[in-house]
Amino acid sequence: MSVLFSAPRVRPTMIQLTRLNNHPLMVNSDLIKFVEKAPDTVLTLVSGEKIVVLETSEEVLEKIVEFRRAIFSGAFLHSSEAAAGGTQDARPGAPIGTD
Repeated sequence: MSVLFSAPRVRPTMIQLTRLNNHPLMVNSDLIKFVEKAPDTVLTLVSGEKIVVLETSEEVLEKIVEFRRAIFSGAFLHSSEAAAGGTQDARPGAPIGTD
């Protein structure tokens, strides 16, 4: 008899994009201030740093929307929740440490 274990899905914290040299790049989508269409797609972060990526501005937007939709739908667990094997009650005033 074999027992199958399924690892809990851990919430991703960034979206994956591609630099012009084809190297993958992970970007925190909360830090993106602007996505510009100049001949290339240029991301401007809240820090002022600019990053040029291969994806079109539409693809970047699609990745951001997909990422946030997954987060808001509860499709992913926080890594701390995954390690604990469950989810915490996030309601204000809920008891802490009880499931």
